[in-house]
Amino acid sequence: MTTAPAHGGSPSVALVETSELFPGLLPFQAWDVLGTAEGILVRDATAHPAAHHLHLAGLDLETLEPAPLGRHDLDLSRPGLPDDRRIAKALVERARREGRVVYLLGPGDERVAAALAGMAAEHDLEIELVFLAQQPAGAEVLRLVEVMGRLRDPATGCPWDLEQDHATLLPYLVEETYELVEAVENGDDAHLLEELGDVLLQVVFHARIARDRDAFGIDEVARGIADKLVRRHPHVFAEGDASTAAEVQERWDRLKAQEKGRTGPFDGVPAAGPGLELLRTLQRKAARQGLSPPGAAPSADAVEAAARACAEVPEEDREAAVGRLLSAVVGLAGSLDVDPEAAARAAARDQRRRTEAALDHGRGQGEDVESVDQGQWQRWWQAAGDEMGAS
Repeated sequence: MTTAPAHGGSPSVALVETSELFPGLLPFQAWDVLGTAEGILVRDATAHPAAHHLHLAGLDLETLEPAPLGRHDLDLSRPGLPDDRRIAKALVERARREGRVVYLLGPGDERVAAALAGMAAEHDLEIELVFLAQQPAGAEVLRLVEVMGRLRDPATGCPWDLEQDHATLLPYLVEETYELVEAVENGDDAHLLEELGDVLLQVVFHARIARDRDAFGIDEVARGIADKLVRRHPHVFAEGDASTAAEVQERWDRLKAQEKGRTGPFDGVPAAGPGLELLRTLQRKAARQGLSPPGAAPSADAVEAAARACAEVPEEDREAAVGRLLSAVVGLAGSLDVDPEAAARAAARDQRRRTEAALDHGRGQGEDVESVDQGQWQRWWQAAGDEMGAS
């Protein structure tokens, strides 16, 4: 809190800051100023977020009538916009009449303090500022929850949002998740910020749908994961010891198995995930318990042998043979500490870039890219590789 107390009979204005997210959570200094005020002025007494909370505390608000602006007040070099200066001028006039006034800042008042400060010297005005404490991290999530509540309001909400359920949202969740993966792999913070917001929206949306059917809400979701993190990190939140990431992982797996009553090595692994990632997860979990298939040691030789087998088996056995090849590739990737799913996406991106570069090369040669023969395509492909430094 920063204050400039009124003294010596000078007119004074106390500006009290409020939060739209936490309208009833004011610091002691704010309640002290408000509780001892002759009256509390606001821009709009019916719309101020804190009106209900102050009324419950026995305090009423009065709408301040903005003062008309003269030619001098319209000087664009003066602080604040015209609406801000009208409020500031009205506060100055009230303070000169009454000695001291209290104004509760609210929506639209972001620049009132600056406008008032610009008038203070010429009117010998004392200004007292009562600031809120710094907003805690995560406070804006409450605003997102409130916005979602408005969108899902049966009377005034959005028709599209009201039609959604858990099942209809699943395609969006999958899409947003992969867009988040892309943002991480591209190392683009602006993209990452946006995609994290889109994924967070999916969580809040599902939680609101669950609340609307009286199942649970966002608080239960947050409480559940917070409690889980505390339980599975006893080395941080209780008596426990884990000095390496491997020890943390081992303890996490053990506690998870105890909590969920799991006994099999693959309990809880969803079968619907991407194939390469599913293979890697199953291989990793089996290896942790010494349950890898006999003779399945990951190696380049194993991959080569599996590849040769694919060309030799009958047509009806090819899918199984290709599966064994992919399993060998995933095992080799794991032994090299490479994420096979990420490697596959990187290869896809490279192919996409080189294909587009080869087509651009053909267009640059004045060739018809809509009907290209294999000989042309091989030349364009090689030229694109040379330009990109690829093999």
